Amino acid sequence: MTTKANSPVTAGSIVVPLGHMIGNEKWRGSELAQRLQGKVRLIFEDGLGLVDFHLPNRTCILLISEADLVAGDEFKRRLVRFRNASSLRGIVIVEKTPISDQYYLGVQKLVVLELGMVLLPVANQGEASQLIIQLVREQSRDRGSNPFVGRQRARPAEPAVLQALQRIPGVGRTKALLLLQRFGSIHRLCNADSQELEQAVGQTAAQQIYTFLHS
Repeated sequence: MTTKANSPVTAGSIVVPLGHMIGNEKWRGSELAQRLQGKVRLIFEDGLGLVDFHLPNRTCILLISEADLVAGDEFKRRLVRFRNASSLRGIVIVEKTPISDQYYLGVQKLVVLELGMVLLPVANQGEASQLIIQLVREQSRDRGSNPFVGRQRARPAEPAVLQALQRIPGVGRTKALLLLQRFGSIHRLCNADSQELEQAVGQTAAQQIYTFLHS
């Protein structure tokens, strides 16, 4: 079997059903995969190229681990190749720990400002799994409905989502809850313009959030 881990995105024509996700074979048996199993319908495939996970609606997840950050610039080349070779929507999840924190600003500049992709920091693979599960669930619900609201009563936001938002400069727990209450999902928040953000959290915080999320 030919490995395509270093090839460009090879699954651009894949249609991922709602509620499902396709994982790169390299993650089979990992802590992350074990945490995802049973929470979402996860199918492993070899040859996904530069992508770690394919979600519905032409969305891809690229994971940057603490080890990737410390090891050197290979992860940067992978992100650039993905952006140059693909029209898919890329979400970058990066492990931001005390060890890798010194590299984070450089990653943020590359991902957000230069490549124009969404960057979501997590503390570990457990938090990454919660965030991925939430992203799959967001896309599996009606686009016009609030993904944190069920048919009977409101669903609380996943802790990993709140923690990720609180890593944005100027956003504490209160503002994170306000943002989720107004926009309902990470996808909508990332696509919001500065005026929409300002209506939720005020001008100063809105500018910080918009700068963080967009080029």
